[in-house]
Amino acid sequence: MSHNNTFAVSRFENRNGVTSWRVDGRLHGLRIRRNFKTREAAAAEKDALELKALQAAAGLHVATTFLAEDQLREAESVFCRLAGRPRSLTCYVDYALVNYREPERDVSLATAMDEYLASKRKEHDQTLLSERQLRSIKYELESFKTRFPAFTLAQFSAAPLITYLERGAPSLKTYNNRRGVLSTFFKFAYRKDWIVTNPIEKTPHHRISHRRGSAVTITAEQAARLMAHLETFRDGVLVPYFALCLFAGIRPSVLCGEIMKLRPEHVRLDTGVIHIEPEVAKVRMKRLVTIQPNLAAWLRAYPLDRLPIIPTNAPKIRRKVFKMFGLTHDVLRHTFISMFVAKFRSMGEAALQAGNSESIIRKHYLDLKSKDEAERFFCIVPQRCSSTTPAVATMFDSASAPTLEVAV
Repeated sequence: MSHNNTFAVSRFENRNGVTSWRVDGRLHGLRIRRNFKTREAAAAEKDALELKALQAAAGLHVATTFLAEDQLREAESVFCRLAGRPRSLTCYVDYALVNYREPERDVSLATAMDEYLASKRKEHDQTLLSERQLRSIKYELESFKTRFPAFTLAQFSAAPLITYLERGAPSLKTYNNRRGVLSTFFKFAYRKDWIVTNPIEKTPHHRISHRRGSAVTITAEQAARLMAHLETFRDGVLVPYFALCLFAGIRPSVLCGEIMKLRPEHVRLDTGVIHIEPEVAKVRMKRLVTIQPNLAAWLRAYPLDRLPIIPTNAPKIRRKVFKMFGLTHDVLRHTFISMFVAKFRSMGEAALQAGNSESIIRKHYLDLKSKDEAERFFCIVPQRCSSTTPAVATMFDSASAPTLEVAV
């Protein structure tokens, strides 16, 4: 304690002959001198003055308050945290009182998922969400629930979510896809007031700088071998499916693609057009696909009033054919688009026929095929066709193609 802040108690004789006890000293340079009737009272004053001096030196103040000790300590902590901020404590408290929301109830993950999936199924029924998207959401959320079976929504923070998103060392695209599904789920929970913050916002989102390259396609000769072989299997039961995907670019997924929703009445041989209605199209926009002469020949030789577009047990049969000929998921559609661009040299028309943007056509399909190969491709017709147009399929011995044997 500073020498200037020391106090002494001494005996003092007043003029009237009464003895007093005097407290004498200085507090921050100010002279303090007080008289007390007893030595004990003077000693108590001395102690109080010295404590006040210590508090002043440490930046502390003596004040009367109705706050409890723990409340006073919390208030001091808050003021320390607000040091250097432009607003007062009252301003921040007023904002919190207006905007902060307590969760309405402690909702389990399973309960929240059930309500969220019900809303997504409703969107699917309203054609706002595709079957494939709905299936992906259900699959991801089921995996999420399996990982955290006993969690409530309030228990989730960024740390366990990051661990979940990074499971299995996924690619950046897979990580972002997982994060996207969980992000919409937690946003739904936030709007329902089940959580007060969205924990997914504190997880990283990866920027992917690479660009997709040219589309994977097959040659005209490979397409001819494929179609020639399909004519030999079970009286051509698979021909309509492959012909429509390969020569019209219909999206080929038998689970949720356009081909699954296409109906025979949409294929108009009389007008030479396939009507892809909004409920069929992936992008929910109607488009018209011109039936090329060779596709018309296939559909007359294997009419849709006799053969279904998608036969019974199609996923199993299709999978075996794809494996046998080394085909990838969208290779039939990619081949059609690239051959169309090569033959007609119109990216705009190709975009309209395929239901893509012109920029996508330019980026992935332009100059993949030559005009000569495209001409050969659109001359592939069935062997049972009576057309005088030479069929590229007859250039190959059907015995050279793999044999398809499937138990149906």
